[in-house]
Amino acid sequence: MSQHDPFAALRYREFTFFGLGSFLLTTALLIQEVVLGYEIYRITHDPLALGLVGLAEAIPYMSLALFGGHYADRYDKKRIMQISLVVILAGSGVLLWATLPETRRIHDDRFLLGIIYSVVALIGFARGFFSPASSSMKAFLTPREVYANAATWYSSFWQAGAILGPGLAGFLYAWMGMSGTLWLVIALMVCVLLLISLIARKPIPMASHETGSVWASIREGIGFVFGNKLLLYSISLDLVAVLFGGVVAILPVFAQDVLHVGAEGLGVLRAAPSIGAVLTLLGTAVWSPVRKAWLNMLIAVAGFGLATLVFAVSTHFWLSVAMLFLTGAFDSISVVIRQAILQLVPPDEIRGRVISVNSIFVSASNEIGAFESGLLAKVFGAVPSVLLGGGLTLLIVGFVWVRSRELIHVRLI
Repeated sequence: MSQHDPFAALRYREFTFFGLGSFLLTTALLIQEVVLGYEIYRITHDPLALGLVGLAEAIPYMSLALFGGHYADRYDKKRIMQISLVVILAGSGVLLWATLPETRRIHDDRFLLGIIYSVVALIGFARGFFSPASSSMKAFLTPREVYANAATWYSSFWQAGAILGPGLAGFLYAWMGMSGTLWLVIALMVCVLLLISLIARKPIPMASHETGSVWASIREGIGFVFGNKLLLYSISLDLVAVLFGGVVAILPVFAQDVLHVGAEGLGVLRAAPSIGAVLTLLGTAVWSPVRKAWLNMLIAVAGFGLATLVFAVSTHFWLSVAMLFLTGAFDSISVVIRQAILQLVPPDEIRGRVISVNSIFVSASNEIGAFESGLLAKVFGAVPSVLLGGGLTLLIVGFVWVRSRELIHVRLI
């Protein structure tokens, strides 16, 4: 199979099932996340209550992801994914029951809030096992020479779900109500279970049967990441870019106080990075950035930082939209490269643990990055905080480039 075939990964039936499952699951979870946010704010009218939703999911996820990586390397990945999905499905079922009119007549809003936060924590717990198993499964669905193309298509499936889910959620909530929307979420998750059932169980690498404590196994995964410059620097660059350079969390401030475009303009601003990401991902299926992986990674993160700086000083709406489009485009390039590195560099028997370390970095950058953006914007103002973030991103890219020049000529494929 030619590595220049833009549809190479999709020619493998199991990978296509896997990618469609990722798309449907991402769509379902984000629909659920958005409608829960609507319901929480309707009850509390408290922005902090919304912030606590992310925290409720992030804490159990980050606490368990390393253990999830250990089990993904030593046990049947398909079974772990199925069990985790059943747990998530059960949580959605509990949410559905709690939002039925019959239940709400008996219990007050505080009961519903308690159910929502508990189920979100349960989903975080299940994702701590599902994510490492799912991510490490990808390497068993296509030949090694197709990994780069598979990383592009998998990222495209995920990004499509990340756009469709939030985009549909508001309309579904208005049309079907909370309970009707949750019925649809459950139906989508059942489809995901069916798609996963069509994938054959994969062999467990022999080294995964080695005896030893769970902690020793986890330390081995962490040690592998910190002992490999390509892995460590690629994960670190992504962490830095999102932690310091991300602006999504404070876009309402720019829409209201800087650009003066209101809610409609905010919708365009929020959509711009995702549109940039999807279009770029489609392009990377033809022109793979993995062929000069490390050079392209550095350029992509530097481009992300530069676009962030221009966005910070822009007072023209469409220039700001264009810069957000570019942040999504550059970010998608770095995601494709990082996903390919995660599939190509670690051996099969340790990949789950390596991916779990990466997932903690990513989760930390997303959740803590949103908090950091809000905090700096409160202390310094929105524009200075974004300027600081973009400047720090470029500074760290320069530092990493100096420390990693020997990686420029490393070939992954």
